[in-house]
Amino acid sequence: MLTKIYGSAVFGIDATTITVEVNIDKGIGYHLVGLPDNAVRESSYRISAALQNNGYKLPGKKIIINMAPADIRKEGASYDLTLAIGILAASHQIKSTNINEYVIMGELSLDGSLQPIKGALPIAIKAREEGFKYLIVPNENAKEAAIVDKLTVFGVDNIMQVINHFNDDEQLTQTVVDTRAEFYKNIDFPEFDFCDVKGQESIKRCMEIAAAGGHNIILIGPPGAGNTMLAKRFPSILPPMTLHEALETTKIHSVVGKTKNNGLIYQRPFRSPHHTISDVALVGGGQYPQPGEISLSHNG
Repeated sequence: MLTKIYGSAVFGIDATTITVEVNIDKGIGYHLVGLPDNAVRESSYRISAALQNNGYKLPGKKIIINMAPADIRKEGASYDLTLAIGILAASHQIKSTNINEYVIMGELSLDGSLQPIKGALPIAIKAREEGFKYLIVPNENAKEAAIVDKLTVFGVDNIMQVINHFNDDEQLTQTVVDTRAEFYKNIDFPEFDFCDVKGQESIKRCMEIAAAGGHNIILIGPPGAGNTMLAKRFPSILPPMTLHEALETTKIHSVVGKTKNNGLIYQRPFRSPHHTISDVALVGGGQYPQPGEISLSHNG
C-alpha cells in the first residue's frame, strides 16, 4: 500500500514542505531515496528499535520511501517520527484516514521518546501557509510552534501518543499560546543596566544617540577600558521589541536551536563573538547554510 505523509525541511530561516511517500510491497529490504543525508539514512535503526520497544514492528516486506522533492537535501534526525508514522500507516498498523492534514516532525530515541528539533517556528509558519490543519512536534517545541495562529499544534513526548491519537484510543491535547498576551506579560528589563556605568559621559552620550537613531557604533580601546561593559549594557537603553520584531528574532534563533524556553524571545539579543571567530560563523553560511552571529544579533 502507498501512503503519503508530510514533513518539513528548514533552509536558511524558511521551511519547505517535504512529501514522504511510503510504499510496502512483496519482497525484502528497506530503501530510502530522495537525497537523504547519513542521519536520515540511519533512521531505520532508530525507528525499528522505537517500534519494537513499544509493541510494534517494521513489516517484513519491501519498504520503499521517497522524500520529495528529490533535489532538496534532507538533513538531520527530525524526520524519524514522520517516517515511522508513514510506515505504520502504510502497513495498516494505524488508521490513516486524515493523515494528509498533518505535518509531523520529531527525532526518535530508541525507547520511542522524542527529542526536540530545530526550526519549529518556520515549520509551523510553512504548514499554515500550505493549508495544513495540524502539526505534531516534540513537547519541547510545542510552545514555540503554537505561536502561529490558525494551526492546531500538538506536543508529544513519545511515539505511542501519536499512534494512540491516530487509532482514536487517546486524543492529543492542543498546545495553545496567546502570543500577544504572552508577549506583553513577559517583557522584562535586560540583565545588565546602562546605569551601572559610572563616568565615561562622552561615550555614553554617543551610545544614547546611536540607540535613539538606530545607528551603528564601534568601540575601540585597550582591555579594561570598559568596552565590553558598555556593549553588554547597550540593549538596556534600546526600546522594547515590538511583537513583529519578537517573532522575527525568534524565527532566526529557532533555526539554530537557540530559542530560550522554547518560546517567544522577548528581549533584544546581545551577541559577543570571540575575536578568533571564523568568517562563516560570523556572517553565516557553510555547506548547509546556517545563520551566523550577525544574523543572531538581528533586532538587538
